[in-house]
Order: sequence, then C-alpha cells, then structure tokens
Amino acid sequence: MNITLSADAALIKKGREYAKAHNTSLNQLVRDYLRRVTGSSGIEKSANEFMELARTMPGRSDSGFKFSRDEIYDRHSKV
Repeated sequence: MNITLSADAALIKKGREYAKAHNTSLNQLVRDYLRRVTGSSGIEKSANEFMELARTMPGRSDSGFKFSRDEIYDRHSKV
C-alpha cells in the first residue's frame, strides 16, 4: 500500500542522508519505524516471549542453593 507524507524539506534531506549512510532507503526507515511503534517488530515479539518464559518457567537451582556474592566475584576474576 502506498501513502503520501509531507515533511519539511530539510527533514527529508537529513532523513535521506541518514538512510544513505546506513545503506538503506528513506522508505525503509519509515517502514521500520512503523513496525517498532506498532509493536510488530521482531524485537518486541522476542521481548514478550522472554517475559512470558521468565514468568512461567521455574528456575532449576540445586536444593539448598544459596547465592554467594564472593563466589560470583571469584568466578569473574578467573576469567
């Protein structure tokens, strides 16, 4: 579907320059923006899936496990 948009000439010029610098078109930038703001981008879908998994899936720590800050810092210093 085609649409017609109006914008300040300077804004269009900057948009085209940005698109060229990122190897895309002004049309593609607008399409990507619309996907993001309408929630139909892959990022939004992935974030929603992660939140659902985090909410519904239990952790699998060993019985009696206790979080130890010292162990975390020791593990990072060995890397």
